[in-house]
Amino acid sequence: MIKLLSIFFFLVFNFQANAENREKIIENLKNTSNLSFKFEQNINGKIENGNCTIEYPKKIYCEYDKNNKILVSNGKSLVIKTISSYYLYPIEKTPFNLILDKNFLINKIYDLNEKIIDKSYLNYTITENENEINIFFDLNLFNLIGWQTKDIYQNTTLTLLYSVSTNQKIKKKLFNLPRQN
Repeated sequence: MIKLLSIFFFLVFNFQANAENREKIIENLKNTSNLSFKFEQNINGKIENGNCTIEYPKKIYCEYDKNNKILVSNGKSLVIKTISSYYLYPIEKTPFNLILDKNFLINKIYDLNEKIIDKSYLNYTITENENEINIFFDLNLFNLIGWQTKDIYQNTTLTLLYSVSTNQKIKKKLFNLPRQN
């Protein structure tokens, strides 16, 4: 009987902790209109670094440290441009359609199970439209700190955020799509 009561109290405490984490993450997301950050991106072992700005909903601008590569979404289309290439995708065909939609994230987080990783990070796994996206939050500050996706070529991409600033003044034209060379 004592063993059964111990399990019951553990489950109740764990459920309450999960609910508190979830509420703090959702509150952070609701209060965030934009993020600026440095990133490290690992695509099948190939590491790239750079700086990004996200403006909700669905806008992102990233400059990579090497290759003169930029990634831009104006909320409808996503462009990846390098010196020698230019790729244009409808955003709804990419995982960014979900990652950059904070209302979608908030609604999903209400219903998802959380995993605590290394006593430091919270992970929520979202499966939507044949996409599996792992979203990571800091367990202490409840800020978005990264995501893991598979791209259209089935490459696993892990993006980690650091030096994150929220609700900064940003130029609206930052999210204008670049022209093709």
